[in-house]
This record gives sequence, structure tokens and C-alpha cells, in this order.
Amino acid sequence: MDIVTAHDRPSTPGQAIEIQETLRGLVDLEDRCPQEIVTVTGLDVAYDEGSGLIAAAAVTLETSGFRVVEKRSVVSRVSFPYEPGLFAFRELPPLLDALRALDHVPDLLVCDGHGLAHPRRFGLACHVGVVTGLPSIGVGKTRFVGEHDEPGGTRGSRAPLLDGGEVVGAVLRTQDGVKPVYVSVGHKISLENACRQVLRLAPSFRQPETTRHADRLARDTLKEAL
Repeated sequence: MDIVTAHDRPSTPGQAIEIQETLRGLVDLEDRCPQEIVTVTGLDVAYDEGSGLIAAAAVTLETSGFRVVEKRSVVSRVSFPYEPGLFAFRELPPLLDALRALDHVPDLLVCDGHGLAHPRRFGLACHVGVVTGLPSIGVGKTRFVGEHDEPGGTRGSRAPLLDGGEVVGAVLRTQDGVKPVYVSVGHKISLENACRQVLRLAPSFRQPETTRHADRLARDTLKEAL
């Protein structure tokens, strides 16, 4: 897979924020996904703070039946400090290496993290979408910014996630009676479509199948490296 928007690696938080401020203007909020989304790639990472290692995983599934098309994982050393709002600069380098190793370009990327639901409206899902040029979604397990009402208790119920009066995502119930997930747009997809795709990818569990597969691969890869 090619990277269409490259940038230097920052060495300080200030430089990282400048990159986010510059690149967020490239985020496309229009629906530019293929009419039929056939393949989706899940992205996730696993850390070992003691060793300074990070494992990144990219797993591509077919949306029909969730067959694994291909999977790639990479282990590297964390190259950026822990800074809230700047996680992408820790996770993106190995994630991009895993994406580059894929033989097929997916129709959609699903990140374990946030997109517009970010203080500067440029979370990991936005960042990976802009640099790859692919439609992307962020699906977070916990809230990072904003406030919301509790969605209904049944699958498909949702409530807007608001930050400063702006809708930055949706709080989506993927299964009856389980905790909701936080869905936000990354790039080239609408929030409505993003929620629809997340429900499609989560037929049985709280998290999308893409995230479940990528999480498992990242953890296994890190365990082997250690």
C-alpha cells in the first residue's frame, strides 16, 4: 500500500501539534467509500512499556463472513513520548509499516481509537486516513473528549457525542445491554455511514470483528517478540 501524504517524524510535542494542525485541513468529511465495501482492515497496537516495544497489526477481512484476507504485524521501539492527544505519533509509524506490507488495498480502515473526537479534531483515524488516502473510522472503547446522553439499551441505539457544541462522533450501542463504543469519522466517510459500517462489523460482540482480530494479532506478536 502506498502512502500519499508523508511528513517528517516530530521530535517534540510542539512539532507534533503543528503537524496535526496542518494536516487536519486535509480531512475529507464527504462519503467517498465504494458503494459496496468488500474488504475492511482493522488496525491496533500493543505496548510493553518495560521494554519500550510496540507491536502494530493490520488485519483485512471480507465483510461477508469475515474471512481473513491477509494480516501483517510489525514490532518496533516506541519513538515518541506518551502525550495525551498525540498517541498517533507513537502508533502511526509501525501501523504504516504494517499497512505497507499488505498486498491488497482495502475499501475501509477501522482504527482502535478516535478520529474527529479529538481536541484538535485530528485523532489517529484522521491521521491514518489522510496519509493513506483511504476512508477511515475511529472506534474507541472509552470517551476522549465531549459529552453525551446515554443511548438506548438496544443494538443500534446511539446518541451524539458533542464537544463545544459540535457533533464529533456518536455513542453507539453495538449489542443489547452492553457498553457503547465511541464512533468518529476519520476520513472520506460520513458519521451516518461510519455507524452503519461499525454495526455491520459487530454482529456478535461489542467491538468490530476487525478490531478483535487486530487486537489479538498485535498481542500475540508482542508476546512472541518478548
